[in-house]
Amino acid sequence: MTDTRPHRLHHTAYVTKDLRATRAFYEDLLGLPLEATWCESDELFGKVRTYCHCFFGLEDGSALAFFQFADAADQAEFGPPMPPSPFHHIALHVSRDQQDAVSARLAAAGYTAPKTYVLEHGYCRSVYVEDPNGMIVELTADAPEAITDAVVSAKRRDAHADLERWLGGDHTSNNTYR
Repeated sequence: MTDTRPHRLHHTAYVTKDLRATRAFYEDLLGLPLEATWCESDELFGKVRTYCHCFFGLEDGSALAFFQFADAADQAEFGPPMPPSPFHHIALHVSRDQQDAVSARLAAAGYTAPKTYVLEHGYCRSVYVEDPNGMIVELTADAPEAITDAVVSAKRRDAHADLERWLGGDHTSNNTYR
């Protein structure tokens, strides 16, 4: 059987209110290089819209992308505020050394609680930070003991059964790493 999964994430896109602040946050603090800036005008949804679209690269070739519109009305239409929920976020995989280095840069730039916080999940350690747009970015470093071939294989094998158990009302934790 041919694998039908996409090859990788190409990019995920968001509208930003300030590309300059967004560039500084993602490139200078998080370490994602600005890979491309596309300045365009297109007929979109019944009107010509002029915008700038910046791509910040990840190691696998995928990117986080941000739009800013030239026209304030377009910006208002397509750039609603980010939801104020910590459960609406993007998580980026990093090593523990990368996580520590980014945390130090964030602290030096004045990012402190409640703009940043750490959560020890057991199977990973996560540093959460709010970007200049109000979006939560999670920098996740896996616990080495939780990413062995045996653990990954068992989690994949049991994923459907664990989901059905939980949906059926058994909310017992299966996180043995806490």
